Amino acid sequence: MIRFLVLALFSASALALSPAAKEFMAIAGKLEPLHCEKRKLRREIALAEAQRLDASELRKKFAALDRDPTTAKLERRLGELEPRVSKSADPEDLAAISRQQREAFYRCE
Repeated sequence: MIRFLVLALFSASALALSPAAKEFMAIAGKLEPLHCEKRKLRREIALAEAQRLDASELRKKFAALDRDPTTAKLERRLGELEPRVSKSADPEDLAAISRQQREAFYRCE
């Protein structure tokens, strides 16, 4: 019963989002594994540089992630949506996006 109430509450809040916020969150969800991998590579590059090791292979992996046309298209769309969502009149938009980003960050760890 409690699960149903929580699900209903979440669904109701999801319905309150603007279309731009819904699209932004959907794209961000698709890109979550990529962003996680990039975050991991950034840490490894920084660590390699701090230890004065060669980080060229890590940089090549990072660049390869950015060259994928599918992810580049999604990243570009996120960039287009971000200004609209950040200036949204709907107060739930930014809260929901922030929550999604926090959850994605902790899942990546």
